Amino acid sequence: MPYLVRRRPEVMDGLSRLRASGWKVAIVTNGTADNQLGKIQRMGLAEAIDAYALSGVEGIRKPDIGLFEVAARRCGTPLEGGGWMVGDNLVADIGGGQAAGLRTIWMDRGTWAGHDHSADHVATDVLQTMEILHSER
Repeated sequence: MPYLVRRRPEVMDGLSRLRASGWKVAIVTNGTADNQLGKIQRMGLAEAIDAYALSGVEGIRKPDIGLFEVAARRCGTPLEGGGWMVGDNLVADIGGGQAAGLRTIWMDRGTWAGHDHSADHVATDVLQTMEILHSER
């Protein structure tokens, strides 16, 4: 799986812009440690973000708020301070993020057609999510 992912330069630029404007950026993901860490490293994301929390390493899976707490702690910020979760899974990402007290952006990829959601925003592309975050700063 790590060899199938592609890095988009404009996404890396967007992450840099977010961090330059004061955002702390973390990856919170479910999956095996070797697979998820391999993707993070192959794409150069480890250097482009502040932290990551992987279910396969931590033994906690989203939507459990514990995984969000790990990421917040590694970013040096309390989870209670608020923040955002961007994700494509209505249960693990949006529901988990909201349970952790975060605002949410659902990446609608058409896989949850007909399901209601309570995300704060909906986007179809990661660059669109970054623009939403910049507008919310």
